[in-house]
Amino acid sequence: MNLSNVRLILGREVRDQLRDRRTLFIIAVLPVMLYPLLGLSLFQIAQFTQEQKSRVLVVGAGKQETTPPLFEHGRFASWLFPNPKAAELFELHFDAHEPGDKQSAESLQEDAREQVRLGAYDAALSFSPKFADQLSAFRKSMRDRSRGTPAAGSSAKRSRGASEEVPVPEIIGSTASDNSQMACARLYDVRSRWTQRLREDTLELSGVPKSLVRPAPAGFTDVASPSRREGAMWSKILPVLLLLWALTGAFYPAIDLCAGEKERGTLETLLSSPAARSEIVLAKLMTVMLFSAITAVLNLVTVGLTGWTILARLPGFGLPPPAAILALCVALVPVAALFGALCLALAAFARSTREGQYYLMPLLFLTMPLVILPMSPGVKLTLGNSLIPVTGIVLLLRSMLEGDYLPVLQFAPAVAGVTIAACILSIRWAVEQFNSESVLFCDSERLDLRLWIRHLFRDRGPTPTVAAALCCGLVIVMLPYVAGSRLAAATNLNGFVTLTLLTQLGMIAAPAVLMTLLFTRSPRQTLLLRLPAWWTIPAAILLAVALHPSVWIVKSAIDRMYPMNNAFREAMSKLATQFGESNIWLLLLLLALMPAVCEEIAFRGFVLSGFRHLGHKWRAIILSAVMFGLAHGVLQQSLSASLIGVVIGYLAVQSGSILPGMVFHLTYNSLVILNGSITAAMLPAWAVSNGLAVAGEKGGCQFGWPVVLGGAAVGLLLLLCFRRLRCVMSAEESLTEAIGRASAGELL
Repeated sequence: MNLSNVRLILGREVRDQLRDRRTLFIIAVLPVMLYPLLGLSLFQIAQFTQEQKSRVLVVGAGKQETTPPLFEHGRFASWLFPNPKAAELFELHFDAHEPGDKQSAESLQEDAREQVRLGAYDAALSFSPKFADQLSAFRKSMRDRSRGTPAAGSSAKRSRGASEEVPVPEIIGSTASDNSQMACARLYDVRSRWTQRLREDTLELSGVPKSLVRPAPAGFTDVASPSRREGAMWSKILPVLLLLWALTGAFYPAIDLCAGEKERGTLETLLSSPAARSEIVLAKLMTVMLFSAITAVLNLVTVGLTGWTILARLPGFGLPPPAAILALCVALVPVAALFGALCLALAAFARSTREGQYYLMPLLFLTMPLVILPMSPGVKLTLGNSLIPVTGIVLLLRSMLEGDYLPVLQFAPAVAGVTIAACILSIRWAVEQFNSESVLFCDSERLDLRLWIRHLFRDRGPTPTVAAALCCGLVIVMLPYVAGSRLAAATNLNGFVTLTLLTQLGMIAAPAVLMTLLFTRSPRQTLLLRLPAWWTIPAAILLAVALHPSVWIVKSAIDRMYPMNNAFREAMSKLATQFGESNIWLLLLLLALMPAVCEEIAFRGFVLSGFRHLGHKWRAIILSAVMFGLAHGVLQQSLSASLIGVVIGYLAVQSGSILPGMVFHLTYNSLVILNGSITAAMLPAWAVSNGLAVAGEKGGCQFGWPVVLGGAAVGLLLLLCFRRLRCVMSAEESLTEAIGRASAGELL
């Protein structure tokens, strides 16, 4: 690679971007203007919500006087508020009608409800016509009780018990209005303070000390330092802004460097230069990374200054801790590289700048869940979460901003490894897009539904297209979710049998077979319905047996990293108990043979055959395995199924037949079922199990490390035997291999 060419192209791209006013506005001007205005708006909104008065209608108060006083001079008494000025937050309107004069008490209350419902008042405070009598009865009851005055008869007891409740006015509000909810919350506080004061004064007059009825203060001590509290606040803001602005800052320059050059007609000139495609991609990637980093830095600096100068007046805000600067700067480099490569690869598909802008929304939809997941309560930095791309970075930054450095030291290597691997794959994808002439110079298309349907049937190939394979995989993955609301849950064995048959035959096998008949000319070639070499069948059986202990260890590790929901675990345990009481042959038929046939026809047949038109054997195997894993629904099963799907896909590709994969699938599922039926009492009876297997905590047996390592070695040897088979490549794979050999020859 000639670094001089990279430097020249980098300087050219940077100068072109700096001449673009839109790019400069998004990078430099927008953050400088946006966050101060946003901070001022939040400050004004906070002030507005704090100072807005609540309009309250008081009904039935009349000339009733309360001790302690509830009203003074047409407003609530000042002693009811910690800050006397808080009484000004209420705008009280007293109803002039007296119950019994012109309206009854019921009609007054109904009129108050209607006024609140119509929005004339935020809330209403309604007094009963007998409020004064009830208050006097309460005081008398409390005095009699404190003096030990006996009650005559059971009726007197009931009367005294009823009068021991403090009479309170009714609060009328509307949950459909935010202003009404805020007014009701304020009224609840006022009424609670008045009720507590009434109890204390009444008992004090009866000779009971106030300390006996006053509630004990809440025992709470905040041990967090001010810097830790401010760090916890900023940890919820800065990591999200870092990733979102790094993505936004990378996207628009990438669109201009790819789709913009197509429109300007300068891409052909650049590609015909002495610079290699990898050098061009590296220079463009460095340009995109530069502007992505500048955008993120300017936004974060502006947010910090806004928080320091404006939001610091609000509780909980202050200057971000110094550790945030180092943490964010270190994380910015891989984040900019990751998003830069993704945006550059996506921008290569765009035929115009307008079309390229449409790709931002799907990329945001894929990124936002990974960014928002760490914001959920209870999500912490663990080994499992650190292996999730983007999510691990956010959790790592949150821990550093909150001052928890021990998890950072533990899981930083895992986060760095996953991020670097994602960057390498994204960069490689971008290089491949620039090496594909069909991607760089694709023509505009106009959708005509009739011509498109005619093309599907008239120009059918022997195997499905990539789009058809992707469509089939998505249909199989989504169909159980769409139909799940209409299907009865499997609460017993009969329901589970029905649900399994419907899922395997109707939702997995049927779409694949139907699309094979409609969109391909050779079902035999599409579904790999060929006889393989005779030795591949026993080799597939032995491979499943050899890899079973290793996969069991992997599944146990996945369960520890990503624990199942307790409710789901209980449901699975209940269903497993029912399985233990059923016929073992029925379980093998439902959970071993049916998936081995239906799922292999779908994923190693139709889906894998379509993905092989991508031109890379391993890419087709991995994508079909991911689809296979997603079809299992549960995260823990999806991860382990994806790993197994890679092995089965390799068997199908190397043998050119679907049968070895079916046999492997059948054997592996059968071993899982048989292992689950093993009890702790069975193992001592098997002398061969001594030191090789022990009883598992949740049933079945766990294999010792000699068995795991020995099985893995045998499995590796068997896979090497499959590698010696001559793989029948697709036309795209042959072309890619020829281009690779030619490129290697040029480099030599």
